[in-house]
Amino acid sequence: MTASAQALIPPRSLAVSCQARADNPLHGPAFMAAMAQAAEQGGALALRANGPADIAAIRAVSRLPIIGILKRWDDRFPVYITPDFASAEAIAAAGADIIALDATDRPRDGEPLDRLIARIRDELGKPVFADCATLEDGVRAAALGASYIATTLSGYTPETEARKALGPDIALIEALAKAVSVPIVAEGRFEQPEQLELAFAAGAHAVVVGTAITNPREVTRRFARHAGA
Repeated sequence: MTASAQALIPPRSLAVSCQARADNPLHGPAFMAAMAQAAEQGGALALRANGPADIAAIRAVSRLPIIGILKRWDDRFPVYITPDFASAEAIAAAGADIIALDATDRPRDGEPLDRLIARIRDELGKPVFADCATLEDGVRAAALGASYIATTLSGYTPETEARKALGPDIALIEALAKAVSVPIVAEGRFEQPEQLELAFAAGAHAVVVGTAITNPREVTRRFARHAGA
């Protein structure tokens, strides 16, 4: 990873994922731009966003580095996070500084992972943020040239589904930090601020938090369950 790529996400930083699906009342570029501004004012040092429209809206109001993705759902393929070069190209043009993609070995409708990482790095000049589920995913992505290795997909693939109930995958963070030389970004199921210290102690370079900060509907549901609603 180049020094410029490493400088995009500072050590021990919080990145906030500003995303809302179509069924969420906060869906839409204007809402995500406001969410990103609130996150920046609260101390976030990086943002994660989905799709050209949201990324462009956030870029217009924030100078923080944006980890961009494009979710393209296809029932025929399990990989939906930036599955091909066209997706990466679109979010780069919208203002993403870093391109995140699914780095598992699952079938995808697009370029093979090695070619996709190489094209993003060489043709777009953007660092790659590899969303991984396992240690093997992370080691492979680092060898292929990814600049950041993230635990985003731990708990969301068939072989790791059991981990979903365990909270953040601290064990995977620690294993990746020992296995590769590129920065490890912890992401997935962080619900309490105190959990960030566990991630940093395990070797995380940064932590991405989404739902617990930017999805008030899901946060409300958690509280409502305890209230018996």
